Amino acid sequence: MSKSLKRVARALQDAGLPDTIIEAGESRTAEQAAHACGCALDQIVKSIIFTGEDSGAIRLFLTAGGNRICVQKASRLAGEPLGRADASLVRLTTGFAIGGVSPLGQLSPSPIWMDPRLLEFPQVWAAAGTPRHVFSIDPKVLMTLVNAQPADFVE
Repeated sequence: MSKSLKRVARALQDAGLPDTIIEAGESRTAEQAAHACGCALDQIVKSIIFTGEDSGAIRLFLTAGGNRICVQKASRLAGEPLGRADASLVRLTTGFAIGGVSPLGQLSPSPIWMDPRLLEFPQVWAAAGTPRHVFSIDPKVLMTLVNAQPADFVE
């Protein structure tokens, strides 16, 4: 088990939650992940990381699998212009590779905003630290665990 995957499993355990991590295969898209998990597209939690153009700080946006982030809305929430974070910065700050960024178990927690669409489901699936693994969780529990703020930032 990779260090990243262990960190997510430990975060679930520390929160008193069951280990729901499964291997979903090489799911490169939200559609592929939904198929692998047997769930609706919008039950897939996409972790999108931006960098503040002024501060250099990372910002994490959790959105439903079928939604796209509006950078202007996201920038207003962050209070500064945002640009996409590069792979090395993502790995350095979160401890995860792009495609496996989990909202749980990050090395350096950042401000997190959550798409309210995710809250419409009893269960969602998020990356578990690798591009091949996901875990299921009640989205309200996830929101509380990572201190995410529900907000409108999608197109």
